[in-house]
Amino acid sequence: MFYLVATILLNTILFVFFKIFPKYKVDTLQAIVVNYWTCVVTGSIFMGGFPIGADSIHYTWLPWALLMGGLFISIFNLLGYSTVKDGITTTTIANKLSLVIPVLFSLFLYNEKMNWLKGAGIALAFPAVYFTAKVDEKKTAAGTHFWLPVILFLGSGLLDTLVKYTEQRFLDSNADMAVFTVHVFAVAGSIGLMAITVQTIRGKMQLHYRNIIAGILLGVPNYFSIFYFMKFLNGNYMQSSAAIPVNNIGIVVASALTALFFFSEKLTTYRVAGLLLSIVSILLIALADWHG
Repeated sequence: MFYLVATILLNTILFVFFKIFPKYKVDTLQAIVVNYWTCVVTGSIFMGGFPIGADSIHYTWLPWALLMGGLFISIFNLLGYSTVKDGITTTTIANKLSLVIPVLFSLFLYNEKMNWLKGAGIALAFPAVYFTAKVDEKKTAAGTHFWLPVILFLGSGLLDTLVKYTEQRFLDSNADMAVFTVHVFAVAGSIGLMAITVQTIRGKMQLHYRNIIAGILLGVPNYFSIFYFMKFLNGNYMQSSAAIPVNNIGIVVASALTALFFFSEKLTTYRVAGLLLSIVSILLIALADWHG
């Protein structure tokens, strides 16, 4: 279970970095762009060579890599912004609970079976997101960010759906997945680099070495969180459809405890309700797969 524990810890570290970035005046966009190029370099080292070249245009999955690269950097930026504004707990739940969206698509695209456990798990996901995003009435006047967890929930779910679709249709081996992943990271990094260049030329952004350091620190655990997760899925510990919910439960709980003990995030009644509902929702979906 080393790979499962490593995946949970590395994902929690990512949320912690986003939380402390403002304290050290790190520009999130710059750090995220460096993070993706760090992932490209790290992935290329592990593959034993740089997989992007003239032959890349012949890959049948290239349009999907371009689309997912754009989604990756958009959602990762939103993840960072939401962590600062709404806290680690709310952001983690909205992000990890989005697994219900690819589950729903799987029912229609791959004719997967629906039973009462899976139906109950999917149904509970929506109030779980609502309660985690909800704030006290007295805070409403000061401005809220209710839309952040909702968009993160929908965006992460769409991205997970595209990942599953691309994997099943185009990627036949771990080597194919590795090449595809590096291309997606490179697309995300290129889009971010163009955005930074435009903002720098317009005088709206200043480059700083601390953002490069932050991006490298973010990129290494980001790459290995994906690498170890793939190793966990390929380890035959349990079916992947059950492994994903179990992994997400671990990340939700670990992130919530980290936020509580290290960042003193308040667990309001709404957030506690959302946290409990999210755990029950993910467990029901996992049990549905275990029971066939």
